[in-house]
Amino acid sequence: MTDLTSRPSTTPLDHFWAVVPAGGAGTRLWPLSRAASPKFLHDLTGSGRTLLQATHDRLLPLVGERFLVVTGRAHREAVLDQLDVPDDAVLAEPSARDSMAAIGLAAALLERRDPKAVMGSFAADHVITDPDAFHAVVGRAVEAARAGWLVTIGIEPTHPATGFGYISAGEELAGVPGARVVREFVEKPDAEVAAQYVERGYRWNAGMFVVRPTVLLDLLAEGDPAFAAALRAIAADPTTLDDAWASLPRIAVDHAVAEPAAAAGRVAVVPGRFGWDDVGDFASLRSLLPTPDGELVVLGDRDRVRSVDSTGLVVPGGDRVVAVVGIDDVVVVDTGDALLVTTRARAQDVKSIVAALKEDGHVGLT
Repeated sequence: MTDLTSRPSTTPLDHFWAVVPAGGAGTRLWPLSRAASPKFLHDLTGSGRTLLQATHDRLLPLVGERFLVVTGRAHREAVLDQLDVPDDAVLAEPSARDSMAAIGLAAALLERRDPKAVMGSFAADHVITDPDAFHAVVGRAVEAARAGWLVTIGIEPTHPATGFGYISAGEELAGVPGARVVREFVEKPDAEVAAQYVERGYRWNAGMFVVRPTVLLDLLAEGDPAFAAALRAIAADPTTLDDAWASLPRIAVDHAVAEPAAAAGRVAVVPGRFGWDDVGDFASLRSLLPTPDGELVVLGDRDRVRSVDSTGLVVPGGDRVVAVVGIDDVVVVDTGDALLVTTRARAQDVKSIVAALKEDGHVGLT
């Protein structure tokens, strides 16, 4: 057995494919992220690479050219513009049906394309700060997946977060260092329960799954045989996609497959000890940027920002100067046609503005 725990992967893993679901509007990052221009298409770290491009960069050493993005039709051209991949590497959903349909379609296509395939599903909008450690963890997950497990990567918590689900692990998995059988997935907790989870050694559920395509579809078929059959039928005849897609269930892969498979003792978790964030709101975004707390961070053109005795985050995207005086932990986002002013403590509530704008008929702003 190859030891992948002590070194990063430097060559692509045999028959390993990256599947990257690229969807969602990122309403908590409005007005920067919108339905027409979601967060994965933006550079949110100041690196010069969008979240999607950084995801591709990170996966390239593991998969080489074996890369599939599943995105909405409205975003297909933007994805192709940002990535150096062939046209058939970007699958376009006719409409949003949640993650099971997107990941399941990729699995059905790979099942036919590469009978020896192992696929890893990694969201397009996550930030990982230690790619070498990530490569080593994925390598171990691939080993377990080749043995028939549905494998997830459990992130070591840095604090009792209430914005993530958690994974409870049980006995060790033979043959894969550090891997354990998943006892259960638990939903996002309140602060008190989150602290208990961290104390008990639970891990964050980052929604990363590594599995053989046939295993994933067979697990789906145990609970919903019609769903799995429909995905396989689309893969066999892609011209049926438009007619068949609207009838597919709208459900997340966690609920459709991962949770029932865990209850049956068929899911493994590999621990991930690398910096990870899903950039869920502006408070999360501020913590990712290198300037320490106690200062005002500018993501964008610094010449357009003036501040006095203020801390927090400013994203200047319009033509005007943004001035902030005497405000702690402020968040100011200016996109020219919309201006958001809030605090880091209330960053999760930004989504309510998007809901109100839609209700009022201002769909173009969302």
